[in-house]
Amino acid sequence: MRPWTAVPPQSGRRFVITGANSGVGFHAARILGSRGATLVLACRNLEKGEEAARQVPGHDAGRVVVRRLDVSDLSSVRAFAESLLDEVDGIDVLVNNAGVLGAPFGLTVDGVETHFATNHLGHFALTNLLLPRIRDRVVVTSSREHRGGSDLDLEDLAWERRRYRAFAAYSQSKLANLLFMSELQRRLSAAGSDVRAVGAHPGASSTNITGGSGHPVLTWIGYHGQRLVSMPAWRGALNTVYAATMDIPGDTYIGPHGRLELHGWPAPARRSKASQDADLARRLWEVSEKLSGVTFPL
Repeated sequence: MRPWTAVPPQSGRRFVITGANSGVGFHAARILGSRGATLVLACRNLEKGEEAARQVPGHDAGRVVVRRLDVSDLSSVRAFAESLLDEVDGIDVLVNNAGVLGAPFGLTVDGVETHFATNHLGHFALTNLLLPRIRDRVVVTSSREHRGGSDLDLEDLAWERRRYRAFAAYSQSKLANLLFMSELQRRLSAAGSDVRAVGAHPGASSTNITGGSGHPVLTWIGYHGQRLVSMPAWRGALNTVYAATMDIPGDTYIGPHGRLELHGWPAPARRSKASQDADLARRLWEVSEKLSGVTFPL
């Protein structure tokens, strides 16, 4: 497959990227900035966000701003959305990128398990709060590991009945991402909206996603191991950029084209049977509305 780096010009288009101070989100911002995009970097740590922003093309021209957002905290999500809606008249693309992997068991301030809260629920709420101003599309970041999440239990999201397993929780949150994408697209189509919901995963990309594991050995192995066997983060970010900028239908999922979707250039990615379960997607949406207090606005 031929390499893809031909990102279309993005001048005049505004992108909101969560978790944009490092990894895939940071490199997606750099690529989009180099093509003229206006960027809102939504970061939990403002100092790190500002440091990252200074490395994004367009920063000196005033096209890059940083705003605080902790997607694991629904009050932070609401505050970010309210502030942004007051600040801008439109958002072309929302990139739901922030995430954690391998976190020890814990509940957020909202009483939600950390992976589910960070990787899915906060982005569910953010998307629906911003949706009336989104003009083009929502990009959902999933993972090839979503295939291991088929035992998603909507009645035990806090792991009260099951023995907690960090990587199982991660996989289930990544399955939730794809179920959310599909149900969002179904609702957008039913509402007659031209906005698209699409998804992407970065394959094996060298990032610091295991930094939230709370386990120094796992963090060290994840950090250095990825640098030995993974693509550079900018290559993984191309899948996100492709999903965010190319003319693809809603409910499209993009990932690396190579063996096991670990390495390669952007191409249609495979999805598990569970990720295409329309009834499960509907029930997840209903549970997410109850947990977040946010509903579909169109």
